[in-house]
Amino acid sequence: MASWRRMTVDDIPSLLRVADAVHPDLPESDYVFTERVKVFPKGCLILSDKDNKIYGYAISHPIRRGQPPALDSLLHEIPVDANQYYIHDVAILPELRKRGHAAEGTRMLLEVASRFPTTCLVSVYGTGSFWNRFGFEEEVVDEALSEKLRNYGDDAVYMSRNNLAAS
Repeated sequence: MASWRRMTVDDIPSLLRVADAVHPDLPESDYVFTERVKVFPKGCLILSDKDNKIYGYAISHPIRRGQPPALDSLLHEIPVDANQYYIHDVAILPELRKRGHAAEGTRMLLEVASRFPTTCLVSVYGTGSFWNRFGFEEEVVDEALSEKLRNYGDDAVYMSRNNLAAS
């Protein structure tokens, strides 16, 4: 039985195998994941079994409103004036999908996000209906954000939710 736990830097090699399987067209380097764990560990989770086999991961962190990082880019640090929470990714291998793990991991991230007025994400692979269940709605974006979204694929949609209204 798999469950969510806090991610460590030691998880990165196995996490990359999951990322490559789930997001073959959206590759990110190991240094991106390593940095996320170091700069905001409470926003990084691993889905693993009792033998520590990794089946999924979740990455999230605070940002300035409407300014998610570009794909495969470093943060360097969390902005001191961060006023929005960003869910970068919730990825689960196909063999463990449809068992409630994504919803459980999302609820854990939203608990961390609750101190921010809003949470945002980039929905890919037509997952908008999953995110709608948590109160996320598609948002109109400016040209700068639209340019970032192009790197996520033609179906990428920027979504956000009001954390205060969802409480």
